[in-house]
Amino acid sequence: RAVAVAALERVARVTALCRALRRSEDEGDGSGWARAREEAEAVLQELREVVRPLREPGYGEALRRKAERARKRRLRLQRRKHEARAAKEEEAARAAEREAKIDQWRAKCIQEVEEKNRERELKAAADSVLSEVRKKQADTKRMMDILRGLEKLRKLRKEAAARKGVCPPPSADEAFENQVESLKTLLKTRTELYEAEERALRVMLEGEQEEERKREMEKKQKKEREKLLQQKLEMDSKLFGDPAEFPLGHLLQPFRDYYLQAEHSVAALIQIRHEWDQYLVPADHPEGSCIPPGWVLPSLPTNDTWATAVR
Repeated sequence: RAVAVAALERVARVTALCRALRRSEDEGDGSGWARAREEAEAVLQELREVVRPLREPGYGEALRRKAERARKRRLRLQRRKHEARAAKEEEAARAAEREAKIDQWRAKCIQEVEEKNRERELKAAADSVLSEVRKKQADTKRMMDILRGLEKLRKLRKEAAARKGVCPPPSADEAFENQVESLKTLLKTRTELYEAEERALRVMLEGEQEEERKREMEKKQKKEREKLLQQKLEMDSKLFGDPAEFPLGHLLQPFRDYYLQAEHSVAALIQIRHEWDQYLVPADHPEGSCIPPGWVLPSLPTNDTWATAVR
Protein backbone atom coordinates (compact mmCIF):
# COMPACT_ATOMS: atom_id res chain seq x y z
CA ARG A 1 0.00 0.00 0.00
CA ALA A 2 2.89 2.36 0.82
CA VAL A 3 4.61 1.57 -2.51
CA ALA A 4 1.37 2.18 -4.42
CA VAL A 5 0.82 5.53 -2.65
CA ALA A 6 4.41 6.63 -3.34
CA ALA A 7 4.14 5.55 -7.00
CA LEU A 8 0.86 7.42 -7.45
CA GLU A 9 2.43 10.56 -5.99
CA ARG A 10 5.34 10.33 -8.53
CA VAL A 11 2.91 9.65 -11.40
CA ALA A 12 0.93 12.76 -10.42
CA ARG A 13 4.13 14.86 -10.37
CA VAL A 14 5.24 13.46 -13.76
CA THR A 15 1.84 14.28 -15.21
CA ALA A 16 2.08 17.86 -13.94
CA LEU A 17 5.61 18.19 -15.35
CA CYS A 18 4.45 16.87 -18.73
CA ARG A 19 1.83 19.60 -18.86
CA ALA A 20 4.51 22.15 -17.94
CA LEU A 21 6.74 20.84 -20.77
CA ARG A 22 3.93 21.23 -23.32
CA ARG A 23 3.20 24.72 -22.09
CA SER A 24 6.89 25.74 -22.26
CA GLU A 25 7.17 24.21 -25.76
CA ASP A 26 4.14 26.16 -26.94
CA GLU A 27 5.46 29.40 -25.46
CA GLY A 28 8.99 28.83 -26.80
CA ASP A 29 10.53 29.01 -23.32
CA GLY A 30 13.69 26.90 -23.73
CA SER A 31 15.12 27.39 -20.27
CA GLY A 32 11.78 26.51 -18.60
CA TRP A 33 11.40 23.48 -20.87
CA ALA A 34 14.89 22.27 -19.89
CA ARG A 35 14.26 22.66 -16.16
CA ALA A 36 10.90 20.85 -16.44
CA ARG A 37 12.57 18.08 -18.47
CA GLU A 38 15.34 17.56 -15.90
CA GLU A 39 12.83 17.52 -13.05
CA ALA A 40 10.60 15.07 -14.94
CA GLU A 41 13.53 12.72 -15.55
CA ALA A 42 14.43 12.89 -11.84
CA VAL A 43 10.85 12.08 -10.85
CA LEU A 44 10.77 9.23 -13.39
CA GLN A 45 13.96 7.86 -11.89
CA GLU A 46 12.36 8.02 -8.43
CA LEU A 47 9.28 6.26 -9.83
CA ARG A 48 11.48 3.48 -11.26
CA GLU A 49 13.18 3.09 -7.85
CA VAL A 50 9.84 2.98 -6.10
CA VAL A 51 8.27 0.36 -8.41
CA ARG A 52 11.44 -1.74 -8.70
CA PRO A 53 10.38 -4.14 -5.88
CA LEU A 54 7.15 -4.79 -7.76
CA ARG A 55 9.09 -6.12 -10.75
CA GLU A 56 11.24 -8.53 -8.74
CA PRO A 57 10.53 -12.29 -9.27
CA GLY A 58 8.22 -13.75 -6.64
CA TYR A 59 7.15 -10.37 -5.26
CA GLY A 60 3.64 -10.75 -6.62
CA GLU A 61 3.28 -14.21 -5.10
CA ALA A 62 4.59 -12.96 -1.76
CA LEU A 63 2.22 -10.02 -1.96
CA ARG A 64 -0.65 -12.39 -2.77
CA ARG A 65 0.23 -14.63 0.18
CA LYS A 66 0.44 -11.62 2.42
CA ALA A 67 -2.94 -10.39 1.20
CA GLU A 68 -4.37 -13.89 1.71
CA ARG A 69 -3.02 -13.98 5.25
CA ALA A 70 -4.52 -10.57 5.89
CA ARG A 71 -7.86 -11.75 4.46
CA LYS A 72 -7.82 -14.90 6.58
CA ARG A 73 -6.91 -12.82 9.62
CA ARG A 74 -9.87 -10.52 8.95
CA LEU A 75 -12.14 -13.54 8.50
CA ARG A 76 -10.78 -15.09 11.69
CA LEU A 77 -11.35 -11.88 13.63
CA GLN A 78 -14.87 -11.59 12.18
CA ARG A 79 -15.58 -15.23 13.07
CA ARG A 80 -14.27 -14.71 16.60
CA LYS A 81 -16.34 -11.56 16.90
CA HIS A 82 -19.40 -13.43 15.64
CA GLU A 83 -18.73 -16.35 18.00
CA ALA A 84 -18.22 -13.94 20.89
CA ARG A 85 -21.49 -12.19 20.02
CA ALA A 86 -23.28 -15.55 19.72
CA ALA A 87 -21.77 -16.73 23.02
CA LYS A 88 -22.81 -13.46 24.64
CA GLU A 89 -26.34 -13.78 23.30
CA GLU A 90 -26.49 -17.42 24.42
CA GLU A 91 -25.20 -16.47 27.87
CA ALA A 92 -27.77 -13.67 28.00
CA ALA A 93 -30.50 -16.14 27.02
CA ARG A 94 -29.32 -18.60 29.69
CA ALA A 95 -29.16 -15.78 32.23
CA ALA A 96 -32.68 -14.69 31.28
CA GLU A 97 -33.87 -18.29 31.60
CA ARG A 98 -32.18 -18.61 34.99
CA GLU A 99 -33.70 -15.30 36.08
CA ALA A 100 -37.12 -16.48 34.90
CA LYS A 101 -36.75 -19.75 36.83
CA ILE A 102 -35.52 -17.85 39.89
CA ASP A 103 -38.46 -15.43 39.64
CA GLN A 104 -40.85 -18.36 39.26
CA TRP A 105 -39.31 -20.13 42.24
CA ARG A 106 -39.34 -16.90 44.28
CA ALA A 107 -43.00 -16.26 43.38
CA LYS A 108 -43.85 -19.84 44.35
CA CYS A 109 -42.02 -19.47 47.68
CA ILE A 110 -43.74 -16.13 48.34
CA GLN A 111 -47.12 -17.68 47.54
CA GLU A 112 -46.44 -20.61 49.87
CA VAL A 113 -45.32 -18.25 52.64
CA GLU A 114 -48.39 -16.07 52.15
CA GLU A 115 -50.66 -19.12 52.24
CA LYS A 116 -48.98 -20.35 55.43
CA ASN A 117 -49.25 -16.87 56.96
CA ARG A 118 -52.95 -16.68 56.06
CA GLU A 119 -53.54 -20.13 57.52
CA ARG A 120 -51.56 -19.20 60.64
CA GLU A 121 -53.47 -15.93 61.02
CA LEU A 122 -56.79 -17.68 60.48
CA LYS A 123 -55.88 -20.39 62.96
CA ALA A 124 -54.65 -17.77 65.47
CA ALA A 125 -57.87 -15.80 65.05
CA ALA A 126 -59.92 -18.97 65.44
CA ASP A 127 -57.89 -19.99 68.50
CA SER A 128 -58.32 -16.49 69.93
CA VAL A 129 -62.07 -16.58 69.39
CA LEU A 130 -62.19 -20.13 70.75
CA SER A 131 -60.24 -19.13 73.84
CA GLU A 132 -62.58 -16.17 74.28
CA VAL A 133 -65.58 -18.48 74.02
CA ARG A 134 -64.03 -20.86 76.53
CA LYS A 135 -63.35 -17.94 78.84
CA LYS A 136 -67.01 -16.92 78.59
CA GLN A 137 -68.02 -20.52 79.28
CA ALA A 138 -65.77 -20.56 82.34
CA ASP A 139 -67.31 -17.29 83.54
CA THR A 140 -70.80 -18.71 83.05
CA LYS A 141 -69.88 -21.87 84.96
CA ARG A 142 -68.41 -19.77 87.77
CA MET A 143 -71.61 -17.72 87.94
CA MET A 144 -73.64 -20.94 88.12
CA ASP A 145 -71.43 -22.11 90.98
CA ILE A 146 -71.98 -18.76 92.70
CA LEU A 147 -75.74 -19.15 92.33
CA ARG A 148 -75.64 -22.64 93.80
CA GLY A 149 -73.48 -21.33 96.62
CA LEU A 150 -76.00 -18.53 97.29
CA GLU A 151 -78.83 -21.04 97.37
CA LYS A 152 -76.92 -23.21 99.81
CA LEU A 153 -75.96 -20.21 101.98
CA ARG A 154 -79.56 -18.97 102.12
CA LYS A 155 -80.75 -22.44 103.05
CA LEU A 156 -78.19 -22.63 105.89
CA ARG A 157 -79.08 -19.17 107.15
CA LYS A 158 -82.79 -19.99 106.93
CA GLU A 159 -82.25 -23.16 109.01
CA ALA A 160 -80.21 -21.22 111.58
CA ALA A 161 -82.92 -18.55 111.83
CA ALA A 162 -85.62 -21.25 112.20
CA ARG A 163 -83.73 -22.75 115.15
CA LYS A 164 -83.83 -19.31 116.76
CA GLY A 165 -87.54 -18.99 116.04
CA VAL A 166 -87.21 -16.48 113.20
CA CYS A 167 -89.06 -17.40 109.98
CA PRO A 168 -88.90 -15.22 106.79
CA PRO A 169 -92.15 -14.46 104.97
CA PRO A 170 -93.14 -16.70 102.02
CA SER A 171 -92.93 -13.70 99.67
CA ALA A 172 -89.21 -13.40 100.36
CA ASP A 173 -88.66 -17.06 99.47
CA GLU A 174 -90.70 -16.64 96.31
CA ALA A 175 -88.82 -13.49 95.26
CA PHE A 176 -85.49 -15.21 95.87
CA GLU A 177 -86.53 -18.30 93.91
CA ASN A 178 -87.80 -16.19 90.98
CA GLN A 179 -84.59 -14.19 90.86
CA VAL A 180 -82.44 -17.32 90.97
CA GLU A 181 -84.48 -19.06 88.27
CA SER A 182 -84.25 -15.97 86.05
CA LEU A 183 -80.48 -15.92 86.46
CA LYS A 184 -80.26 -19.67 85.81
CA THR A 185 -82.30 -19.31 82.61
CA LEU A 186 -80.08 -16.47 81.42
CA LEU A 187 -76.91 -18.42 82.20
CA LYS A 188 -78.31 -21.53 80.50
CA THR A 189 -79.11 -19.52 77.38
CA ARG A 190 -75.61 -18.08 77.34
CA THR A 191 -74.12 -21.52 77.90
CA GLU A 192 -76.02 -22.92 74.91
CA LEU A 193 -74.97 -19.93 72.78
CA TYR A 194 -71.32 -20.34 73.74
CA GLU A 195 -71.48 -24.09 73.04
CA ALA A 196 -72.94 -23.37 69.59
CA GLU A 197 -70.12 -20.89 68.91
CA GLU A 198 -67.55 -23.45 70.02
CA ARG A 199 -69.03 -26.12 67.77
CA ALA A 200 -69.05 -23.69 64.81
CA LEU A 201 -65.42 -22.76 65.44
CA ARG A 202 -64.42 -26.41 65.75
CA VAL A 203 -66.19 -27.20 62.48
CA MET A 204 -64.38 -24.29 60.82
CA LEU A 205 -61.03 -25.44 62.19
CA GLU A 206 -61.70 -29.01 61.10
CA GLY A 207 -62.65 -27.72 57.64
CA GLU A 208 -59.41 -25.76 57.42
CA GLN A 209 -57.44 -28.78 58.55
CA GLU A 210 -59.27 -30.92 56.00
CA GLU A 211 -58.48 -28.37 53.27
CA GLU A 212 -54.85 -28.37 54.37
CA ARG A 213 -54.73 -32.17 54.27
CA LYS A 214 -56.38 -32.11 50.85
CA ARG A 215 -53.83 -29.61 49.54
CA GLU A 216 -50.98 -31.70 50.92
CA MET A 217 -52.49 -34.80 49.31
CA GLU A 218 -52.85 -32.97 45.97
CA LYS A 219 -49.22 -31.83 46.16
CA LYS A 220 -48.13 -35.36 46.95
CA GLN A 221 -50.21 -36.79 44.10
CA LYS A 222 -48.83 -34.14 41.73
CA LYS A 223 -45.27 -35.07 42.68
CA GLU A 224 -46.10 -38.75 42.19
CA ARG A 225 -47.61 -38.03 38.76
CA GLU A 226 -44.55 -35.99 37.76
CA LYS A 227 -42.29 -38.78 39.00
CA LEU A 228 -44.26 -41.43 37.06
CA LEU A 229 -44.25 -39.23 33.96
CA GLN A 230 -40.49 -38.76 34.24
CA GLN A 231 -40.02 -42.51 34.64
CA LYS A 232 -42.22 -43.11 31.60
CA LEU A 233 -40.23 -40.61 29.54
CA GLU A 234 -36.96 -42.24 30.61
CA MET A 235 -38.35 -45.67 29.78
CA ASP A 236 -39.61 -44.51 26.36
CA SER A 237 -36.24 -42.88 25.74
CA LYS A 238 -34.46 -46.15 26.52
CA LEU A 239 -36.82 -48.15 24.31
CA PHE A 240 -37.37 -45.76 21.39
CA GLY A 241 -34.72 -43.06 21.76
CA ASP A 242 -34.97 -39.44 22.83
CA PRO A 243 -37.96 -37.79 21.07
CA ALA A 244 -36.16 -34.44 21.02
CA GLU A 245 -33.30 -35.95 19.00
CA PHE A 246 -35.47 -38.30 16.93
CA PRO A 247 -35.56 -37.18 13.26
CA LEU A 248 -38.71 -37.69 11.24
CA GLY A 249 -37.07 -39.97 8.70
CA HIS A 250 -35.32 -42.16 11.25
CA LEU A 251 -35.03 -45.87 10.62
CA LEU A 252 -36.87 -46.72 13.86
CA GLN A 253 -39.81 -44.37 13.19
CA PRO A 254 -42.16 -47.15 11.92
CA PHE A 255 -41.42 -49.28 15.01
CA ARG A 256 -42.00 -46.30 17.26
CA ASP A 257 -45.33 -45.57 15.56
CA TYR A 258 -46.32 -49.24 15.88
CA TYR A 259 -45.57 -49.59 19.58
CA LEU A 260 -47.11 -46.24 20.46
CA GLN A 261 -50.21 -46.50 18.27
CA ALA A 262 -52.45 -47.15 21.29
CA GLU A 263 -51.72 -43.63 22.56
CA HIS A 264 -53.23 -42.09 19.43
CA SER A 265 -56.00 -44.52 18.41
CA VAL A 266 -58.83 -45.95 20.54
CA ALA A 267 -59.39 -48.79 18.06
CA ALA A 268 -55.72 -49.79 18.28
CA LEU A 269 -55.93 -49.66 22.08
CA ILE A 270 -58.98 -51.95 22.11
CA GLN A 271 -57.32 -54.40 19.71
CA ILE A 272 -54.12 -54.53 21.76
CA ARG A 273 -56.05 -55.04 24.99
CA HIS A 274 -58.07 -57.81 23.36
CA GLU A 275 -54.89 -59.59 22.32
CA TRP A 276 -53.35 -59.20 25.77
CA ASP A 277 -56.51 -60.32 27.57
CA GLN A 278 -56.23 -63.71 25.88
CA TYR A 279 -53.20 -64.43 28.05
CA LEU A 280 -54.58 -63.26 31.41
CA VAL A 281 -53.82 -65.81 34.12
CA PRO A 282 -53.81 -65.71 37.93
CA ALA A 283 -50.60 -64.71 39.69
CA ASP A 284 -50.10 -68.28 41.03
CA HIS A 285 -50.70 -70.05 37.71
CA PRO A 286 -47.95 -72.69 37.15
CA GLU A 287 -47.76 -72.19 33.37
CA GLY A 288 -47.71 -68.43 33.10
CA SER A 289 -47.47 -65.10 34.85
CA CYS A 290 -49.60 -61.98 34.95
CA ILE A 291 -49.13 -59.10 32.50
CA PRO A 292 -46.55 -56.58 33.74
CA PRO A 293 -47.94 -53.09 34.50
CA GLY A 294 -45.45 -51.33 32.20
CA TRP A 295 -42.71 -51.83 29.64
CA VAL A 296 -40.31 -54.71 30.14
CA LEU A 297 -36.84 -53.21 29.82
CA PRO A 298 -34.16 -55.37 28.21
CA SER A 299 -31.48 -56.79 30.47
CA LEU A 300 -27.89 -55.61 30.25
CA PRO A 301 -25.54 -57.39 27.80
CA THR A 302 -23.85 -60.44 29.28
CA ASN A 303 -20.89 -60.50 26.87
CA ASP A 304 -18.87 -58.17 24.65
CA THR A 305 -20.36 -59.47 21.40
CA TRP A 306 -23.88 -58.73 22.56
CA ALA A 307 -22.80 -55.30 23.81
CA THR A 308 -21.30 -54.53 20.38
CA ALA A 309 -24.55 -55.50 18.67
CA VAL A 310 -26.57 -53.34 21.05
CA ARG A 311 -24.33 -50.36 20.44
